[in-house]
Amino acid sequence: MTQSDISVGADDLPATYMPAERARPGAIAQATRRRATIPARPLLGALPIARAIPQDVHSVLDYSNGLIVALAGLSARKSSAKIAGVVLGASVVSVSMLTDYRLSLAKLIPIEVHEAIDYAWSASAIAAPFVFGYAKRSPLAALIHVATGAATILGSMLTDYRAVRGVGRRERLA
Repeated sequence: MTQSDISVGADDLPATYMPAERARPGAIAQATRRRATIPARPLLGALPIARAIPQDVHSVLDYSNGLIVALAGLSARKSSAKIAGVVLGASVVSVSMLTDYRLSLAKLIPIEVHEAIDYAWSASAIAAPFVFGYAKRSPLAALIHVATGAATILGSMLTDYRAVRGVGRRERLA
């Protein structure tokens, strides 16, 4: 009896012993990607739309939105627009740098909290030109703040939020 007679490879096993991931070509890579990150729990239960935007794309958009809002505020004539733009921009970048996803410096904020902050930040960006009174005096900055806030709401609704480490998660008892 030789070594080749004793060893049995995965391809030699009957289909009943084969893991489901081995049944389809490319399924192992898909399963690995699914396990590489932890899906977020739906905000407020369940969202009836498909989450099509990958988390990494959303992360890049968070940083770029912060930069856009800050630069729009800084380019405005009214000081309230400048302050609002810098505060809004710095806040979204700071939250992004501390969120539990791949493109952050420290994984301190759970992804579910980040999603809720995205909605609050978006509402703030939309309201800021009207609350601080620069909607008429700095219309371009106001338009950029409102458009960025609205786009962030839409983007947040469509983002497939995935945590890297699962910060802040508690295991549910079965």
